[in-house]
Amino acid sequence: MSSVPPHVSPSAAPPTAEAAEAALAAPSGPATAAKTDDRPKVDARYIVLLILAQFGLYVAIVAPMGYSLSVRVEQLAPDNEGILGYVVGAGSMALVLSGPVLGVLSDRTRSRLGRRRPWLPAMVAVGVAGFCCVALAPSIAVLIIGWIVVQLGFGSALALLGASMADRLHESQRGKVAGLAGVAQMAASIIGVAIASMLTSSNLLLFLVPAGLGAVTVLLFALLVHEDSSQELPPGESMTVKLVLSKYVFDVRRYPDFSWNWLGRFLFMFGLTLATTFTTFFFADKLDKPVTEIGGLVAVVGAVGLVGTMGGAGISGFLSDKLRRRRAFVFGAGILFTVGTLTMAVAPDLTVLVIGSFLTNLGLGVFSAVDQALVLDVLPERDTEAGRYNAINQFSTTVPQAAAPLAAPLVLALGGGGNYPLLYIVAGAFALVGGFIILARVKGVR
Repeated sequence: MSSVPPHVSPSAAPPTAEAAEAALAAPSGPATAAKTDDRPKVDARYIVLLILAQFGLYVAIVAPMGYSLSVRVEQLAPDNEGILGYVVGAGSMALVLSGPVLGVLSDRTRSRLGRRRPWLPAMVAVGVAGFCCVALAPSIAVLIIGWIVVQLGFGSALALLGASMADRLHESQRGKVAGLAGVAQMAASIIGVAIASMLTSSNLLLFLVPAGLGAVTVLLFALLVHEDSSQELPPGESMTVKLVLSKYVFDVRRYPDFSWNWLGRFLFMFGLTLATTFTTFFFADKLDKPVTEIGGLVAVVGAVGLVGTMGGAGISGFLSDKLRRRRAFVFGAGILFTVGTLTMAVAPDLTVLVIGSFLTNLGLGVFSAVDQALVLDVLPERDTEAGRYNAINQFSTTVPQAAAPLAAPLVLALGGGGNYPLLYIVAGAFALVGGFIILARVKGVR
């Protein structure tokens, strides 16, 4: 993999602090990130290994969020399911705080293996250590620490793969690859829960089997995807605390499309996290079954939803590339997701729950594919700071993952506690508003 896009001279120095200040002082205007892209298209080998690595990481991360962590919370704090929100939220917040640091460090890494690859094995090792801690945790406090370490490891590895996509993908491939990534994400969540539901007899197997799959797929990517040496690239400014802190923020007026898309994505992901964090408890409540008996049922319902996700992500990704349109697809995804959550909120039985789940997954599939392509279209400073801005964009996912689980218990407490229907109605409203903001405010991309 090239350490910088082929059309950028390796000798071109990154913008200096003075140049950045001058640029910020210039009149505000549309972002230039969506300009015509002349980088070469990636080959099938890169795409296959990228999607495989993302699939493995999602199996390792999403399955615990959807099922395994619920089991551990039930073991350590029976009848206190709201604690799950604090566990998930703490891990996401840690990733929020660390993301730009890793982004800047990978942007500035100078090695014969390139900028992204050297970090992947280290992040895998950190993530596996965190999963061991989660599996063996004797208390909720240790469980939270373990999940924070998991997110710092595997969550950071996902961010590095996102930076690789920004480095490599031609604009005509972004929708297709993002669509495949969306399919991989949702397939991983279903398959991961199915695997976990068969391993509840052992906490170690419950977490380390999915973690092992994630580790192997990421290491395959690191070993088999070539990245040119970055040793000859200019080192840039000296790393200081002040410089690192400055990388956490940017001028929203300079990059309005990136900024509005960030906000819309934030709201959609907030709604999604409100709904998905408590899926296991929601199904248990609706169907009047113990949490430990819900895993297989959640996997079956999820498998039906997977059909919607695969269709939504795959087809919308290809169509958005072909039609050169993104925003209408994103708004449509918000509508589909909202209809699905409303259906689940009022569902009187399993059949209606399945229909609602299918619609939410269809909307999520469309959104995950097309908005990821839209992010790559409007990403600022792609040639010099892709890691940094990709990390800032990840805030639109990780901040909701941290905040929504903390807010969800407050919604659940309304009406006497356990108000899951209201939680799903609120989740749909956030997703709908997020999709509308992207449709109405992002101007530089059709």
